Amino acid sequence: MSRFLSFLFPQYTWKRTTSEKVVYLTFDDGPIPGVTEWVLDLLKEQQIKATFFCIGDNIRKHPHVFQRLLAEKHQVGNHTFNHLKGWKTPLKEYIANFHQCQQEIEKHQKPLAQLFRPPYGKIKKEQGKYIVDQGYEVIMWSLITKDYEAKISPQACLNRTLKRVKPGSIIVFHDSIKAEKNMKYTLPLLIKHLKEKGYSFALL
Repeated sequence: MSRFLSFLFPQYTWKRTTSEKVVYLTFDDGPIPGVTEWVLDLLKEQQIKATFFCIGDNIRKHPHVFQRLLAEKHQVGNHTFNHLKGWKTPLKEYIANFHQCQQEIEKHQKPLAQLFRPPYGKIKKEQGKYIVDQGYEVIMWSLITKDYEAKISPQACLNRTLKRVKPGSIIVFHDSIKAEKNMKYTLPLLIKHLKEKGYSFALL
């Protein structure tokens, strides 16, 4: 599906083209106490940097977790303030929510890169055009783990991820309560597998 969508929307980033064994771990919907902190502990232990697409209202509610994320030199991207579904949101409201999230991020630190990921991957053409025109890179994905799917077992989540990963993959996990069980099972085993295969991990 992402290959088809990347053909339709080439102005967005779906993968990094590379022949090197490198992947890009990304996490959506945090920061969430306990969950995001668990991820940060694992990444620190494994000496890996990742990119976190944060919901502005979660930054507002949990600034201490966000501060740790920044202090440990991870990358931060905008994921709207209220996790809006672009297809169902008027342009003016979507833009305002996008800016509200960015303002919340910049209360703590100006990001090193201007990155945006639309919640659910759903964004209208005019919403995307506005954000790109502001100088942002719209980051999609080439591999979504579906860790948030209750009907998918942790082992099935791991299996589908291992099957699809390749050089340049932009991998989506969620540091959320809903995804916690599958994410906590899949992430460390994926990291172990990729390191054994000679992969490295990079920031977007």
